[in-house]
Amino acid sequence: MAKSGRYKVKFRRRREGKTDYYKRRIMVMSGKPRLVVRFSNRYVTAQVVVSAPQGDFTVAQASSRELAKKFGWLGGTGNTSAAYLVGLLVGYRALAKGVKLVVLDIGLHRATAGGRLFAVVKGAVDAGLEVPHGEDVLPDDDRVSGEHIAQYASNLKQSNPDLYKARFSKYLAKGLEPENIVKHFEEVKAKIMGKYAKEEKAKAEES
Repeated sequence: MAKSGRYKVKFRRRREGKTDYYKRRIMVMSGKPRLVVRFSNRYVTAQVVVSAPQGDFTVAQASSRELAKKFGWLGGTGNTSAAYLVGLLVGYRALAKGVKLVVLDIGLHRATAGGRLFAVVKGAVDAGLEVPHGEDVLPDDDRVSGEHIAQYASNLKQSNPDLYKARFSKYLAKGLEPENIVKHFEEVKAKIMGKYAKEEKAKAEES
């Protein structure tokens, strides 16, 4: 069987669809911290990572898994609203560690304008973190707050109550009526902002 010395086996993480080494090299060579955004079937995770010769170091991290435990979030943990709140969290935490500017690392995700990926960016930017981006890629405030969910739930509740209960069973089981998600989102957002505002005030008083 003929063999060619030109063929090279791709790195394991590239074969597994986890890392685009070409893009990663460009970002690492920039010398800037990376905002790494990843999605699983249920959760959204964001990390601010600094690259060094010894390897990558995580400076700040946030996950939608902690939204319910620490801030009382009752909505979905993988939707656009949760993605925004995760971005807000990681933004505040990065700033607390002295990081002010990051570049977005989307891995192998497809960059879809207005999607969850850019909801994370919007949250980080609203926290005060600088993330280079085009303004047209960010979801609008109504989308982020879950206005589309609230409208759909309200209409469905009137037209088909049984389907409403089935479609939003997880929300209702947690005690959240989906048509009230916008108000709930604003409450959780205020909790996050309030927490880090208090921490900043405490640091300022100590100094």
